[in-house]
Amino acid sequence: MNRLFKIFILSCLIFCSGHSIAQGDKDKVEAIRYNFITEKLKLTTSESEKFWPVYNEYNDKIKALRKNLRQSLKKAPEDPSDTEAEELYQLDIKTKQAEAELYKEYRGKIKAIIGAKKTMKLRSAEEEFRRKVMEAIKDKDD
Repeated sequence: MNRLFKIFILSCLIFCSGHSIAQGDKDKVEAIRYNFITEKLKLTTSESEKFWPVYNEYNDKIKALRKNLRQSLKKAPEDPSDTEAEELYQLDIKTKQAEAELYKEYRGKIKAIIGAKKTMKLRSAEEEFRRKVMEAIKDKDD
């Protein structure tokens, strides 16, 4: 685990080092996340083969929803009319609702693959990974 953590920190530093992030750096961080979550959940090879495609599909759908919202917010005028603001507000609400529906659907699929106990550990593993990334970014900035 100590070696994995060192690789994690090094990759995070690489990930955060430039203004634009190269695809190779994103791939490295994804590989570290893959290993981190696999280890934290103690996934078997069989579980891992079934889990990761479902987990990645879920994340891809969440990213698409959020990208759509971000693009709409970017396109919005700096001082939107009441109608435009209401449309953006409704899009934000619909996006959050869609995220919640996807979360429920995909957590059910994941639970069917790895069981309830590991599914609950997944949440804490995701949060721990995010926290470590944020700490690595903060340490780099200091």
